[in-house]
Amino acid sequence: MSITDRAAGPHVQAEANGARTEAPLTPPGAPGRVLVPYGQGRIRGLDADELGAHGAAMDRLVALGLPVVPGLTVPAGACASLGEPDTAETAVGLVEQLAGRRIGDAARPLLLRLSASAPTEIAGLPPDLACLGVTSGNVDDLCAVIGRAEALYEVWTTTVRMIAEYALDVPGAELDDALLDTPEPRARIEALLSLVAQHGSQPFPDDPSQQLALAARALLARWDSPRARRSRRAQRLPADLAVALHVQALRIGPADHSGYGTAVSRDPETGRLSPRGSFFRGVRRSAPPPHAGEPLDRLAGGTALLEHSLLTLERHLRAPVSVDFEVRDDEISLLAASAQLRPPLRASVCLATDLARDGALGRDEAVRRISPAQVQELLHPQLRLTGGEELLVKGLPASPGAATGAVVLSSERALELAADGTQVVLVAVETTPADVPGMLASVAVLTGSGGIASHAAVVARGAGKPAVCGAEGLRVDLAAGTVHFGERVVRAGDPISLDGRTGAVYAGALSVSVAGPPPELSTVLEWADDMRRLGVRVNADTAAEVETALALGAEGVGLCRTEHQFLGERLPLIRRVLLAADPTARDEALLALERAQQEDFTALLSAVGNRPVTVRLLDAPLHEFLPAPGLALDTAEEQRAAALREANPMLGLRGVRLALLHERLYPAQAEALFTAWADVAATGVRPELEVMIPLVSLPEELAAAAAYVRGAADAVAARTGVEVPYRLGTMIETPRAALLAGELAEHAEFFSFGTNDLTQLTYGFSRDDVERQVLANYQERGFLTASPFALLDPHGVGALIALAAERAREVRPGIKLGVCGEHGGDPDSIAFCDDVGLDYVSCSAHRVPVARMAAAHSALRPRRDESGSAR
Repeated sequence: MSITDRAAGPHVQAEANGARTEAPLTPPGAPGRVLVPYGQGRIRGLDADELGAHGAAMDRLVALGLPVVPGLTVPAGACASLGEPDTAETAVGLVEQLAGRRIGDAARPLLLRLSASAPTEIAGLPPDLACLGVTSGNVDDLCAVIGRAEALYEVWTTTVRMIAEYALDVPGAELDDALLDTPEPRARIEALLSLVAQHGSQPFPDDPSQQLALAARALLARWDSPRARRSRRAQRLPADLAVALHVQALRIGPADHSGYGTAVSRDPETGRLSPRGSFFRGVRRSAPPPHAGEPLDRLAGGTALLEHSLLTLERHLRAPVSVDFEVRDDEISLLAASAQLRPPLRASVCLATDLARDGALGRDEAVRRISPAQVQELLHPQLRLTGGEELLVKGLPASPGAATGAVVLSSERALELAADGTQVVLVAVETTPADVPGMLASVAVLTGSGGIASHAAVVARGAGKPAVCGAEGLRVDLAAGTVHFGERVVRAGDPISLDGRTGAVYAGALSVSVAGPPPELSTVLEWADDMRRLGVRVNADTAAEVETALALGAEGVGLCRTEHQFLGERLPLIRRVLLAADPTARDEALLALERAQQEDFTALLSAVGNRPVTVRLLDAPLHEFLPAPGLALDTAEEQRAAALREANPMLGLRGVRLALLHERLYPAQAEALFTAWADVAATGVRPELEVMIPLVSLPEELAAAAAYVRGAADAVAARTGVEVPYRLGTMIETPRAALLAGELAEHAEFFSFGTNDLTQLTYGFSRDDVERQVLANYQERGFLTASPFALLDPHGVGALIALAAERAREVRPGIKLGVCGEHGGDPDSIAFCDDVGLDYVSCSAHRVPVARMAAAHSALRPRRDESGSAR
């Protein structure tokens, strides 16, 4: 958006004797009728089609009461008249009046600049022609005023060269030869003027009106050149597109108090209102100077000169802005202003908050301005890419963020190096629960297999670590200590960089931006909380994860996966239960498990406080807990483990099925949970406890498991005297459970849709394998627009959710319904959940702010009634 997008008023101002006065109307007579001072275009009924984008922009700046460079516009369709002596002479006189200076005045000198603009911003416009009014007779005086001759000579040379070729018929090749043969600035202009006198249709004039007329002819000839027409065709613009011409005052002053520059309104690092840009002393050039400018604080008067204009423009355009400006005699004048095309995210967030606080913007509009994707970007580090990086592999973007570290090939090595302060990236074909400590010690995770719902992805997202999974062609050679990325070989210890947002992995240590959203993001998210209907909870298994999520705005725990509490050093506890040689050994193992769980649950419930917490009883495929072949404690245990291994463990002995075969497993977990609740309640904290039975397909399964939980509650009440309040529910993750939701609702007070498994079982896709091979091909062929594990499928999986919700509410109208699969952190999936009328979504801790914003955006969407009308 540019300043041309806003309405203008009638005010036009000019500088005279150092004061601001009303500019005169266009002088009478035919030439004056085509001259429109900045700020008078709308009065005359003209818009950007006639005034050009620049003329319309200057009109709006004047209407806002902002200081602009004095000047005028010759509208498109009439611009050829500026090439006539009478019109050019009138234009010079009018600009002199507007500027309050005269060309040739040695005390307060004035020159002119001529530029062109089309109705919209386009590429290929002719360059500005500045320093009109310079002559061999006054150049020394001008250089003395400026104090720096080089810039003046350079700009004057550029202007004379273009006029000579396009208006005085001097061949361009001869002009270029003369410039190449003459490196010294003063000698270059003298050579050009001599060449024009010898070969041009007339000598280069000293009269400023004649110079302006020739400059107008040159710009229009350049605009009509074959190269310019080709450029317009490439931009799909009419070849005969008309341009407006603009004559600006170029007020000359000492270099210590004069110059030009560019500025943006906000500091890109903090997002706060604080002008940032560059300042150049001397006369403004068409092309950027060959040297870096000075910081804005070198301006006479400092950045305070710009702040008022930038603040006014921000309030007007409602966006971070950029301006081109000139400084003459320590006064700022704007040359151009527009909204930044790609403002830094921090700037956008801070501005939206500022505008809403000032009443210039509604809070709902402030929330709409910040997308969920932008929230995610602010929360995670990003790689600073230059374009010269070596891409090793592209995998699936499994967990956002970016990191760089040394390659390690085992969890043990990750722990060892991380303990010494080394940043490491764990690289593996796939990860298992035994790898969790090493994953948590690493700055990032890279796997050759698995998808965005795989073990590595879920653990990384929960821990807030960037991860790339399913990196095709990745091969790990543990014996050689190498990783093969196709033909490229990287050794353990070599640095790599990983972008979990794009799935890209690069060689070497790249620069990483530090994550850190401005405090204003918290304000916008609080406003979003007031607008959303959906609750937002967290998938968290430990007290530390809960504390992180609560700090990020979670309203409770939507999924505590008790099996994740047995990862790492506690893995032997669940193995002892599964591999017990006899009932006595199993009972001893269950007692140890119960004690460990009670400790974990106490910490978890204390962290949750008086909020809802959904605890899912054990639901893990056996292969995640069994020792790998050859790693059992003894031969007998190896045989028992081999007997339990399954061809398809994701569909095997897991969830409620395991509990019905190991009948003391769920009671042990439930007793640990209820005892922990009683202990925590004694401190005055009363979490809203929800106990969830996983992987149910039969109402009878749910009824049997529910009896285990109720028995555990009774046992704890008898032992402690505390009757623990809780809800009993189930996870809907099989299609049959969704279809039989009405019958399940007879036993369940809440449903949580496990969309990872529900997607897997509805499609018949393995969530660990299908993404890397099948889904990529399906997306290339247009069968799917996105992975159904990333974006909830509304037609299949979504239809099952909608049906289950409807049937459950028919049986139990007050049933609580939520989603706890990773779709709970995807904005489009959240909008679907909102439409279906679910009560909450639950996602990993670091996606909670994204979910909060997405739920607010969903609530703010225009809704349509049955007739299709927006409401």
